[in-house]
Amino acid sequence: MNSCGCGDDFASIFDERVARHDRDRYHRQGPDRTTRMLLGMITARMASGMSILDIGGGIGVIDQELLRAGADGAVLVEASRAYLEVARQEAANVASSGRMRFVEGDFVRRAVDVEAADIVTLDRVVCCYPDVDAVVSLSADRARRLYGLVLPRHGWHLRMALGVVNLAYRLRRSRYRAYAHANGRIDALVAEHGLVPTAEAHTFIWRVVLYERAASVPA
Repeated sequence: MNSCGCGDDFASIFDERVARHDRDRYHRQGPDRTTRMLLGMITARMASGMSILDIGGGIGVIDQELLRAGADGAVLVEASRAYLEVARQEAANVASSGRMRFVEGDFVRRAVDVEAADIVTLDRVVCCYPDVDAVVSLSADRARRLYGLVLPRHGWHLRMALGVVNLAYRLRRSRYRAYAHANGRIDALVAEHGLVPTAEAHTFIWRVVLYERAASVPA
C-alpha cells in the first residue's frame, strides 16, 4: 500500500484516481523504496512455491513481485474497491489472475474468511488501525513462515507529523486518522505468536522489519 489507510474511511479517500496514479508510478519506477526493502528481505528467505497473504496490498505490487520471484499463489485483502479493481487488471495483464484471490474489505472484519499463508505482509497498513492489537494479532497468527511489516517509526517527530496530517483530515471532515503505534508493543504482539525479527531497515519515517516463525530460524 502506498499510503496509510484501511477500512471504510480509507476506501472513501483512496479512490480510482489515486489507484491509477499508484499503478502508473509503479510502471514507471517499480516498487516504492520501503517496499523494495521489504521485498529484498523476503526474497532472501523465501522458497519456491510459498503462498502469500498481502493485507492492505493496494494494487498488488508485493503480490506481483513475489509471484515473479517464485511464490505459488497470493491472496490480496484490500478495503478499497478502486484499488482492488486496478489490482485485478494488473494481474490479468501479467497473466497471474489464476494464482491470485482478491478479498474486499477490512482485514480485521474479514479475517475469519482468510486462511494462513507462508508469507504475510502489511506494507504501511498497521498505521491505519486504531486497534493495533487486533490487526497485528490476527495477521501474525496467519503467518506460517515469514511476517513482513512497513510501519512508522515511533518517536516525537512522527507524532508531530501525524498530528498535522490528522488535523488536515479533520478540516476536510474525513473520519480517517493515521497512527504511530509503539514499535515495542508491536514487537511484543508478534512475539506472542511465535515470530522473531530476522531483518530490519529504516528510513527517516519508516521501519521495515521481517519476522520469521521461531521454529524455522536456525539456532
